[in-house]
Amino acid sequence: MSVFKRIGRSRAAQESLGFLGASYLKLVRHTNRFDLDPPDAYERVSPLSPFIAAMWHGQHLMVPFVRRPQDRVATMVSRSADGGVNTVVLRRMGVRVMRGSGARRASDVWSKGGIPALRGCIKALADGENVAFSADVPKVSRRCGEGIVMLARISGRPVVPVAVQTTRYLQFDSWDRASLGLPFGRGVMAFGEPITVARDLDADGLEAVRLAIEAGLNAVHARAFARVGREDPVRGRRPAVEPQR
Repeated sequence: MSVFKRIGRSRAAQESLGFLGASYLKLVRHTNRFDLDPPDAYERVSPLSPFIAAMWHGQHLMVPFVRRPQDRVATMVSRSADGGVNTVVLRRMGVRVMRGSGARRASDVWSKGGIPALRGCIKALADGENVAFSADVPKVSRRCGEGIVMLARISGRPVVPVAVQTTRYLQFDSWDRASLGLPFGRGVMAFGEPITVARDLDADGLEAVRLAIEAGLNAVHARAFARVGREDPVRGRRPAVEPQR
């Protein structure tokens, strides 16, 4: 293991980097003038609580901006070294973190800590916490996986697509096509229409819901960019395809 990987896995390094990351995000949050889309978004989603706030990977550090002081929110973060830093950042942003991994397919949830994390999300919803959940899974950007569908089906709670965007941002050429807001601009916090998943759906019905969540996230993401006078830089590019096994 290289010295940089050892440093990255150090708890002290993760705490330090997480503190710096959270401090920066708070600066972005407080120096941008954010609007809601739609303007009555909180009035619409509050009666749905607890709900599952769906997001694309790459939005996981910006989406906590939508949390109001009175909102209880939990999320799932991978067990990687990067996940350790993200955990510190999110906790400092007021989000409770559970460690685990998402799933491309229903069968994958049995590995990589998926089952404990899924159970944690179900318990969080049952306890009245909203759950922020990345709908896509590592290395397969902007393609909704089955993990969020399973969570909605088992918990009975609705999925609400969410996106946050600012006029000034950094765009990364990473697998998740992440963008990070910059201070001193304008921003929007966009909410989509809720999507429910019935317990008795067959395979075709579950696939239809998965596609509906994917479409809802793409739509709310494009809307957020449009509201700040920008165009999604990855719009029109095909999602990453899962490699053949």
